[in-house]
Amino acid sequence: MTTAALIERANAALQAMGLTAQLTRPPRGAAGLRADAWLRVGTGGRHADYVVEAKRAVTPATLGATAAQLREQAEAAGRPALLVADYLTPQVAQQLRAQGVQFADAAGNAYLQAPGMLVVVQGCKPTARPTTRRADALGAAGIKVLFALLCEPPLANAPQRAIAAAAGVALGAVPGVVADLQRTGHLLVAKRTRRLNPTKRLLDTWAHDYAGRLRAKTLIQTYTAPNLGAWRDWKIDPRHVRWGGEPAGALLVGHLRPGILTLYADKLPARLIVEQRMTAADGRMIDAGVELRKPFWGATLLAAQPLQATVPTPLVYADLLATGEARCLETAQMIYDAHLARLFPAT
Repeated sequence: MTTAALIERANAALQAMGLTAQLTRPPRGAAGLRADAWLRVGTGGRHADYVVEAKRAVTPATLGATAAQLREQAEAAGRPALLVADYLTPQVAQQLRAQGVQFADAAGNAYLQAPGMLVVVQGCKPTARPTTRRADALGAAGIKVLFALLCEPPLANAPQRAIAAAAGVALGAVPGVVADLQRTGHLLVAKRTRRLNPTKRLLDTWAHDYAGRLRAKTLIQTYTAPNLGAWRDWKIDPRHVRWGGEPAGALLVGHLRPGILTLYADKLPARLIVEQRMTAADGRMIDAGVELRKPFWGATLLAAQPLQATVPTPLVYADLLATGEARCLETAQMIYDAHLARLFPAT
């Protein structure tokens, strides 16, 4: 199903509620904004104008990145953003409302809030099985290649063998990924020179696809430990182990008190496990503890920063968004403002 068809179905669902809902022309000055649609929704003689962001589906893992995309679109458009989706589960819908994200899905669920208008509809079930992937969503190889480019933008013009080595993918996967990135406008080509088009929308799109398609596969093991509060004193060799997620966020902006300690490594040093008396959680969900995640990038990507304590900042940002927790989303925004905004400006 195309984005246009998805928006039309959600539009019809709004009309079935007794609302007026119609697509409008882009406002003056919005020609450069990549919006999926512009929609006017009204009731009782009042209306609200929205910039639309369409998603096939939103999961707890992709909710944070989705909320970030909606905020960026609203700021760029100068009007509220409306999330349109196939179907939003009650859990996701509740979390979106808590984040102040307005939405309408094709099943008939909606949350709209504007002067003189409040619409809350929940509990509607889809009549057909919803699709779960955008047509332009990146596959695993694409996510890895784009991550390498986000970390080192000059790689965009490097030989494909160098891109493959940095991304940790097979050389044969690179041409197709490069072509896809060029087709979607993420790579710009002029006079045989490739250049990354770095925007916050690109960063958030990568964070969304990473959370939805790759992040779950990086988890190796979870552990409990009795003395998590002293994590800053742990002896970590950044050549082999790096902080990610909440502790990395705390190191970058000094705002967050970590609950889950994320470490990226092929394996944890036996010394660290013994010293911190870690016990494997055997797949159990934990609210506080240690999670070990496998690095998904190539050996050459971080060679220039061998002593950096954290994984690259785009990954810290994405991991925090993937939690969906308000305190982590706030820290992710602080990291963007302090470290990423100049590299990936909002458009």
